[in-house]
Amino acid sequence: MKPRAWKGEIPVQFLYTAGVAGERFFTGLRDQGKLFGTRCPECKTIFLPPRIFCERCFSGLEDWVEVKGRGRVYSYTVLHRDRKGQPLNQPIIVAMVKFDGVNGSLINIVAGVEPKNMRIGMEVEAVFKDPAERKGSILDIKEFHAISEG
Repeated sequence: MKPRAWKGEIPVQFLYTAGVAGERFFTGLRDQGKLFGTRCPECKTIFLPPRIFCERCFSGLEDWVEVKGRGRVYSYTVLHRDRKGQPLNQPIIVAMVKFDGVNGSLINIVAGVEPKNMRIGMEVEAVFKDPAERKGSILDIKEFHAISEG
């Protein structure tokens, strides 16, 4: 099947609020440079991004736990063009990162890795922006870096 691309704009208007769990998650990113998830008191599942109820057993989630910023690449893509279709000077790798013992994942750039060396299962670590640059958004995670093996 030949790949297809949408050219033009899709008019979308929305108002997004982070909610109770999101607000606390983003505050942790901004103020502490840490990832926080919520743990279910019944089934012990840890959710990242955090939620306010367990989607498995519907228990309320009030137990906040720090999630270490190390994870493994679950999926990735290599971008060769920007959002306007223009060629990039350097390819950009965007990956879905899953964390051990956690339900959920985060998506961000992986820097410092050549596309030919990128692989599923690669261990990576979150790199946070300097505290003065953080704004309380997912972009406070500047990127992920590969953890050298050896």
